[in-house]
Amino acid sequence: MAKAFAPGKCILFGEHAVVFGHPAVAVAIDQGVTASVTESSNWTLEGNRFEPSRHPHIEHIIHNVFQYEGPPLKIDIESNLFSAAGMGSSAALSNALAAALHLHINPDSKLDQVKLAKMAHSAEAFAQKGRASPTDSSTSALGGCVVVSGDRVPGTIHVFDTSLNTPEGNREWTINTVSIPSSLNDAFLVIGFTGDTSPTGKMVAKVAKLISNNPEMISEMESISKITTAGLTALSVGNLDGLGLAMDACHQRLRNLEVSTPKLDRMVEAAKPHSLGSKLTGAGGGGCMVSLTNDPTRVAEAIEISGGTPLITRLGTEGVRAL
Repeated sequence: MAKAFAPGKCILFGEHAVVFGHPAVAVAIDQGVTASVTESSNWTLEGNRFEPSRHPHIEHIIHNVFQYEGPPLKIDIESNLFSAAGMGSSAALSNALAAALHLHINPDSKLDQVKLAKMAHSAEAFAQKGRASPTDSSTSALGGCVVVSGDRVPGTIHVFDTSLNTPEGNREWTINTVSIPSSLNDAFLVIGFTGDTSPTGKMVAKVAKLISNNPEMISEMESISKITTAGLTALSVGNLDGLGLAMDACHQRLRNLEVSTPKLDRMVEAAKPHSLGSKLTGAGGGGCMVSLTNDPTRVAEAIEISGGTPLITRLGTEGVRAL
């Protein structure tokens, strides 16, 4: 049996502004997806007959990427991520499965995280009809802290460039990383799930319409970009207070873009007394919020009392790996 794990992700800064070419900053989290593959007499997924049309990510990885023609496989998937909540669950699935399948075919070889990131991005694009950002797939594959932008980002380590031919034209991105100082090892992120799914496409369209009707709102994107730069600087030097202040400021800008919800705001406010900074994470309209804290248990309790489901994680864990 070949087995691999890929982490989910949490966006710290840059939601929605990344659509306009500004950088987005994401970190890999402790929770993720484990995939295992074993030769079998029949194609199965979690004990049931595998139906490719219902699982486009898996279908793409097996047949389009690897062009696998070997014996049928027994595929098992385990996840401790909230689904459709902005945690990168589908990208983690693609990375974990691609890694497990690679190890099954090439048991003595090492995993290439960059190749896996590109494979997972192609699976995301296949499943989303040609539209997909490389943020989730790159963060899950590389681990740590990843910065995705339309241009090189000063102060980061450039890893690779990628592009995608979308229905709206060719899109290009540069994928960069930032080293997380050891001084941040004592800090935690507490992610709170509202219980409502996060409709990314719908929220992106909502923001586009808002800006179309109110052109002056484009300034909010510039503000988020500046906050992202300040937050990234604070993170890179281990300034927890500065990182938290940037998270608070980013949440207010996202509220101005009307992507927060009363429940997200309530959870953010509940976490603040025990946090360095709190904000929604991802597209908004549901999904999750996140708090930076030195007291994760108290924050998790506050989130739960306010109606959310908490997860505690470190900042920037290891990327996709064999088990």
